[in-house]
Amino acid sequence: MAGPSRAPLGMEGFGKLTGVSRETLDRLAKYVELLNSWTRRINLVGRDTLGDVWRRHILDSAQLFPLIPRGARKLVDLGSGAGLPGLVLAIMGVPEVHLIESDGRKAIFLREALRVTGAYAVLHAQRIDRVPAFAADVIAARALAPLPELLEISERFLGPRTICLFLKGQRVEEELTEAAKAWHIRPHRQPSLTDSSGCILRLEAIARDPCAGPIRRPCS
Repeated sequence: MAGPSRAPLGMEGFGKLTGVSRETLDRLAKYVELLNSWTRRINLVGRDTLGDVWRRHILDSAQLFPLIPRGARKLVDLGSGAGLPGLVLAIMGVPEVHLIESDGRKAIFLREALRVTGAYAVLHAQRIDRVPAFAADVIAARALAPLPELLEISERFLGPRTICLFLKGQRVEEELTEAAKAWHIRPHRQPSLTDSSGCILRLEAIARDPCAGPIRRPCS
């Protein structure tokens, strides 16, 4: 998280950090302009974060991009909200992003953001458990739920090689311990570029423990 003495990150600073093209930077700038405008009317992101929007939201989402496996095409963004991280990743070049957002006002914003930025993504304006199941290459989420719950709602999108990229905070070890009661996972932790107390949690080899379910039960 940006400390009080850290200067806000601007568009050009973001460009230098990430090396994105000018075209991508311009599309992200259109998204930022829309995000600033709409947040004055509906609760998309915290208004106190808009002073450092390029760090707190754009870089926070964009830092997932290098962790996406080469050749991955289909990414699911659970509880997309304002399009973070999914819409940012779509603008950066992920071929097929699925934005899942049940809040009607946020879904309207996402449709407008897709139109303004020219990004390609599939918008599912419904609850996660109402979206037809399919296997994704990558599942991403930001500030949505504790890890055990994230894995439960991710299950309908898990395939044999699916990885999960979850932005997590200080309780990540506690959440991993709890998740291990019902899931076999291979976790990797990477420091966040935007939050000194947070990390990016990359999960591989994800499978439900056959002795466990949504409610733990004896294995017989």
